[in-house]
Amino acid sequence: LRLIADVGIIGLPNAGKSTFLAAVSRAKPKIANYPFTTLNPLLGVVYVDNCEFVVADLPGLIAGAHEGVGLGHQFLGHIEKCSVLLHLVDGTDEDVVSSYHTVREELSAYGHKLTEKYEIIAVSKSDALDEKNANKQKEKLSLATNAKVFLLSSISGNGVRETLRTINENLNSNQNNSEP
Repeated sequence: LRLIADVGIIGLPNAGKSTFLAAVSRAKPKIANYPFTTLNPLLGVVYVDNCEFVVADLPGLIAGAHEGVGLGHQFLGHIEKCSVLLHLVDGTDEDVVSSYHTVREELSAYGHKLTEKYEIIAVSKSDALDEKNANKQKEKLSLATNAKVFLLSSISGNGVRETLRTINENLNSNQNNSEP
């Protein structure tokens, strides 16, 4: 069975996906500082501005996931049911652009129109960087993707509410566009 979630959190292993889910919902994912801590998708219900939506924390994707490398292959199909993707990129990665493209390439290689889904991009773990470096990482990713990029910290809460509001707005506009 495919999970039915409104939002799928995607990214490389250790991008902060489980920490984000724990910060915004009552879900209790296992959080550890090693790759593939998340072995199965986990759902959480998020409440923002008197609205609620379901978020899925998906195991990290690595290069070759669409061919069965790592755990991501088993779970790429869960993304098909999500209306919005929250793509977290670890701000402490040396090359945030490469990290972003690795995940996008796996979505593309898997197919099933995953790259056509609405994507919100956020640099996570901004609390681990000083303000200047956090903004540099955000700027690099914004230039490479030609998209608005959020800067957030699930630990401190900075940028989380703004990100959730943007998700909610996009879910609402997707629902309104799909109604007859």
